Amino acid sequence: MSITPDASVHQSDTVDAAINTTRSNKHQTVNQDHAVRKRIFSKSVLGLISLFMLVPILIVLLSWTQPVADIWGHMAEYVLPQVLKNTAILLFMVTIIAGTVGTGFAWVTSMYRFPGQRFFSWALMLPLAIPAYVLAFVTVGIVDFSGPLQTGLRDFGITTAIPSVRNVWGAGLVLSLAFYPYVYLLARQAFLSQGRRAIEAGQMLGLSRRRVFFRLALPQALPWIIGGLLLASMETLADFGAVSVFNVDTFTTAIYKAWFGFFSLTTAAQLAALLIGVVFIVVLFEQYWQAKRGSSITQGSNQRFEVSKPAKIAMTLLCTFIFAIAFLIPFLQLIYWTALNFRQDFDARYIDFVTNSLMIAGMTTLFIAFLAIIIAWIKRQYPDKSTKLMTTLANLGYVVPGTVLAVGIFIPIAWIDNQMIAFGLTSHQILSGSVVVMLLALSTRFMTVSFQPVDRQLQRLTVNQEAAAKLLSDSPYQRWRHVMLPVLSPGVLTALLMGFVEVMKEMPITLMTRRQGWDTLAVRVFEMTSEGMWGRAALPSLLIVLVGLLPVWILLRQSEKHV
Repeated sequence: MSITPDASVHQSDTVDAAINTTRSNKHQTVNQDHAVRKRIFSKSVLGLISLFMLVPILIVLLSWTQPVADIWGHMAEYVLPQVLKNTAILLFMVTIIAGTVGTGFAWVTSMYRFPGQRFFSWALMLPLAIPAYVLAFVTVGIVDFSGPLQTGLRDFGITTAIPSVRNVWGAGLVLSLAFYPYVYLLARQAFLSQGRRAIEAGQMLGLSRRRVFFRLALPQALPWIIGGLLLASMETLADFGAVSVFNVDTFTTAIYKAWFGFFSLTTAAQLAALLIGVVFIVVLFEQYWQAKRGSSITQGSNQRFEVSKPAKIAMTLLCTFIFAIAFLIPFLQLIYWTALNFRQDFDARYIDFVTNSLMIAGMTTLFIAFLAIIIAWIKRQYPDKSTKLMTTLANLGYVVPGTVLAVGIFIPIAWIDNQMIAFGLTSHQILSGSVVVMLLALSTRFMTVSFQPVDRQLQRLTVNQEAAAKLLSDSPYQRWRHVMLPVLSPGVLTALLMGFVEVMKEMPITLMTRRQGWDTLAVRVFEMTSEGMWGRAALPSLLIVLVGLLPVWILLRQSEKHV
């Protein structure tokens, strides 16, 4: 039986179609396998980063398996009651004062027109550039008996002594002035987003401006205000330098004393575990309010109200007063002390102080920026619940005080050193006194500082842009170079700058994990303030403040863009 040419052609087409289908299916299977392997690899990398960030916290929590009864008897009787009392007072004062000042001035600068309004709208953020421990010793140096304030009063014949500020109340006031900008920034964004239309609607219903504030504007802005207060509260719990200046015992100072006073790393870790419990309670509230924040805010006009001349003068004077005591006077005092002591204080050691500060800040910043890009990219590619959980865990270090992370990192590093000595690999500890401990602790602490701007910037890359990039080039390198990096670069730059400054200001981690003689500007400030030498602490403090002005400017630009 013969086969016709048409049948032969048809049979050939059928075979070709089958081959093409097989090849297509095989190619599709290969692509699917590649996608699965890529997903597993990405999730594994993210999991390792998250585990790395969690190790210090887990080590601290596991310290309770090694009770130290004799030291804890002393701590429970003489230390913990005062620590808990002081911590409660500080949190209460910061909540009331920072909340009132931040919210009140955010309302005034965003809703009213008065002389200096444009200046104060950004100038009231400048106290963020001054670390709390710097503001603390400058305040003590100014109001002490031998300070310029009481000396000036005595020159005018006023001999009434000013009450000492070296107590928990003085510390609470200084911390409130240092941290109120967190509330001010978020509250101002909320009020500006509400706009004047919502306020005018309330007035049309017969409400006065005061009642409009309390019944309309404040309830809508409350989630943002609470968010700022919780940031201020976490910074208060994490503070070490300021409370040390005021001789106030808190968890952070107790951890330091347990480690370097009792020489008990286990006791320090157990105290750190208690502090983690307090911090996590604050974090739960922060997460709750973060979920609500933004849902009650509506975009509106930003035209400001006119007020009477006496009211304008009062607003200007109040803004001037807060700006002066929180930033201007301390900044000028630092400049004066620096000029007065520059010849005596500045020597060859400052080259090492600056070099060490720049080196550890640069190394940490580059490391966490690299990790931030990886985490943000994996989060974008696989936006499921497990990825979100691991991303949250990787950024958990920022809510943990530096003293806690210093203990949590040092313990496993010291264990590794001891194991190396036991196996004869080395005759002395080589990791415990190195920059490695400091680098790991600082990276854990400030991971989220780099991650947040990178993640926000990556979210600006739309799905259509990413799809177009894949059509234009099959090379991942070319897509990253021509599409991803131009989009990411502003966020990466912000991450580098903010991370750099945060590391420059960090005191407890650097103080507790550095090797002997390896000092930074922050350590120099601590050493001088511990001896009451305020003038000689001015030069390193001024250098830190000048660097700290950079992230404040970045924050101001970002806040204006998002209004």
